[in-house]
Amino acid sequence: MNGFHILIPARLDSTRLPEKALADIAGLPLIVRVWQRAMKAGALSVRVVTDSGRIAAAVGQAGGEVVMTGAEHRSGTSRLAEAVDRLGLADEALVINVQGDEPAVPVACIRQLAKLLGRHCDAEMATLWVPITEPDQWRDRNVVKLVAAADGRALYFSRAPIPARVGEGWPSGLARRHVGLYAYRVAALKNWSKLPGSELERNESLEQLRALEAGWTIACEAAVEDIPPGVDTPADLEEMRRYFA
Repeated sequence: MNGFHILIPARLDSTRLPEKALADIAGLPLIVRVWQRAMKAGALSVRVVTDSGRIAAAVGQAGGEVVMTGAEHRSGTSRLAEAVDRLGLADEALVINVQGDEPAVPVACIRQLAKLLGRHCDAEMATLWVPITEPDQWRDRNVVKLVAAADGRALYFSRAPIPARVGEGWPSGLARRHVGLYAYRVAALKNWSKLPGSELERNESLEQLRALEAGWTIACEAAVEDIPPGVDTPADLEEMRRYFA
């Protein structure tokens, strides 16, 4: 397996669930639960990336490492781009972005991503998907869908129900939920801020579309394990508390 680093972007502000990074889950802050899960993946290093002193203090108290960044970042990828510069990671190094609100992400999927990007030497990024089994999920605009080429390159991501189906019914067997877990080459992260603005990104509010519109290759494949949704709402938080209890 390719050696890789894990960076966990985290911020204190959250529109739907304020200060969720510090929300208690079975006696520990959410961000610490995420860090603990990431530590099991066998990475070369695991660090939380944040602009919050309170998040940094919580992670440090648990024994974790933190990279402090500026507060101006509007996406996790932008925050990671600053972090790899600060850390001086080599251009060829691989970085896994584990979302700061996904404490139940399977360790096998983190390792899978590192292998996937390692195999696709032409790809700047890699990500995963899981099958959509219910038509309501396919129609849900809060669920990001993914369409990929036969060779595993991502073709498009959307909140709309894609691929569309002519006639009745829905595309059972073809509909895929994108999982917000990414692998990057450090060289790509360093170039992230240089990518041109993207109308597709602004319309869909999906940062990965900036990369696609700029011509980047995003490798993708089915996740080897089901990946539970992250914590976005109070109901999600209660579900995750039950999971860890």
